[in-house]
Amino acid sequence: MSAGWWRLRWLFNRRVGLALLWTVPLLIAAVAVNMLGIRIAGGIEGWQRWMDAHAGVFLVWRLLLYGVTVWGWLWMRRRLRVREPDAVAGQRLLRVEIAAVVAVVALEASLLMQAA
Repeated sequence: MSAGWWRLRWLFNRRVGLALLWTVPLLIAAVAVNMLGIRIAGGIEGWQRWMDAHAGVFLVWRLLLYGVTVWGWLWMRRRLRVREPDAVAGQRLLRVEIAAVVAVVALEASLLMQAA
């Protein structure tokens, strides 16, 4: 086998398999809910109007999800800092935190721009 193959070994990890096992049903459920919503609303235009009318509820839902994610992140961060107190781990965490905040801000900005 080539050396490149061993770099992909993480892909066949048990955790990755479990994450994929959770991701696929969630994706299927999201598609099914959208298809059902389109059918109930009478078409894509009706579904879009319903989603626009309930944008505030979706904002509250997203804020709740962000809050729970931050709480979980802080819990995980404390555990990781106890286990790995070195500066390298702190730098890695900081990079991930900055990337996550940038991603959330970009997502919310794109949603605000679509609404305008």
